[in-house]
Amino acid sequence: MTPNDIPAYMAHVGAAAREASRAMARASLAARNAALVRLAQLLRAEQSVLMQANRRDLDAADALAAPLRDRLRLDEKSLATVATGCEQIAAMADPVGEIVELKRQPSGIQVGRMRVPIGVFGMIYESRPNVTIEAASLAIKSGNAVILRGGSEALQSNLALTALVQRALREAGLPEEAVQLVATTDRAAVGRLLAMPESVDVMIPRGGKSLIERVSAEARMPVIKHLDGNCHVYVDAEVDLEMAVAVTDNAKTQKFSPCNAAESLLVHARQAAVFLPRIGAIFAAKGVQMRCDAAALALLTGVPGADAIAAQPSDWAEEYLAPIISVKVVASLDEAIAHINQHGSHHTDAILTRDHAHAMRFLREVDSASVMVNASTRFADGFEYGLGAEIGISTDKLHARGPVGLEGLTSLKWVVLGDGELRR
Repeated sequence: MTPNDIPAYMAHVGAAAREASRAMARASLAARNAALVRLAQLLRAEQSVLMQANRRDLDAADALAAPLRDRLRLDEKSLATVATGCEQIAAMADPVGEIVELKRQPSGIQVGRMRVPIGVFGMIYESRPNVTIEAASLAIKSGNAVILRGGSEALQSNLALTALVQRALREAGLPEEAVQLVATTDRAAVGRLLAMPESVDVMIPRGGKSLIERVSAEARMPVIKHLDGNCHVYVDAEVDLEMAVAVTDNAKTQKFSPCNAAESLLVHARQAAVFLPRIGAIFAAKGVQMRCDAAALALLTGVPGADAIAAQPSDWAEEYLAPIISVKVVASLDEAIAHINQHGSHHTDAILTRDHAHAMRFLREVDSASVMVNASTRFADGFEYGLGAEIGISTDKLHARGPVGLEGLTSLKWVVLGDGELRR
């Protein structure tokens, strides 16, 4: 069906996805893995075709800013990376059908929970066509169907990639409708997709804040999402200064644009006079602006080359995605935890400390999806967590929280195993 009649087209896509999800739920692990391995082969064999399609997108998007064009670009390296990712996911353990927490009750029955596919998830994303393969491969392995809606600037690339995914599914004996791309740039299709709870069980937006806000506001099904990544590093009163300097530097400057980069730095007053000039010199050399409270500003103003200015109230909650960091001196662990819970985005926060009791309090009391002790916030990533790949990061508290991998695309249902027991 062509996408000229948006309501009819989206209804067709949704019905096909629901039917395919039932076939995927009963598909063997061997078939799902075979599709992934074949997809990896096709990605390598069809590189020239994929890059030609990508070139059409790039030519049509010549007005895009350089960072956005970089995200849009497919080259040999990026295609090799997603191909390898398919093989890595194929090699992972199957999450589907696992029974956990099986316990025998006094009545004689055994009660546990079985991990099962969610069914159909929708994925709305921007710019990066590699997300098409990441989402498709995770859907295949987890026994789900997926409806993909990529950015209009990547339509030709995504069509070419989806054609390979569907070919791999067919050759493995699986329904090609398990992975479908919304083949139109008409924004009305997004509205229809968000209003199809009969066809889509979960929606996952991946992109800028405006996209995620729209999906959160309009979706009639649950949404797995995070809006902001205002991640904190807190340097405690008792700390290894060398480690603290190295970890803080990595958390902020290893890469500025990811959602797990540190955006806020809190330093205990006991360490501020020593720590802040040291990290300030590093930030100065790397062009990082520091937006400071009065105590931090007094300690950083004299650092050669430092770009230190007074913070505004809005800075404490800001996700910069840029060489900017807010800096505040705090009097206690209590103040640090309260500041993070008030101004943070519940994404990822880290404490750098030698005090075990403080570390345990931070882990318990900071209300974030990932909480770290003596580690860079940049580790908040599905691959680094051993998930193989991630579909996104969730700051919600229900179902999935933090990096969402294969298990996040499954649900748990109760199962009861008996041998004729009767309730008395």
